[in-house]
Amino acid sequence: QVLLVESGGGLVQAGASLRLSCAASGRAFSGYFMAWFRQAPGKERDFVATIGWSTGRTYYANSAKGRFTISKNNADNTVYLQMNSLKPDDTAVYYCAASLIPGVMTARQYTYWGQGTQVTVSS
Repeated sequence: QVLLVESGGGLVQAGASLRLSCAASGRAFSGYFMAWFRQAPGKERDFVATIGWSTGRTYYANSAKGRFTISKNNADNTVYLQMNSLKPDDTAVYYCAASLIPGVMTARQYTYWGQGTQVTVSS
């Protein structure tokens, strides 16, 4: 069992930055691929970025490239999402997820999920 707890969301103005954190616990994570998804009201849960826990390789959705950075800290089992130049369209609940399948970008292929953290960007 893997427990994921997100934090760091909030209300910011357009152009601001936020850093989301995902604290992972429960088992060894070396074989997992960690990701951030987001879901706006009335919309599907969309992929944002992923990172391999062992490889450190990253992949981003087009909407995140150049503005968001996913990273990890093996020492405290935390995954981060640094979000810069935020736009109102980035408003959503952001979820951390874990999968044993490499490079996947669909929500159904992730086994473990956090409870989500709300990010609201005002214009």
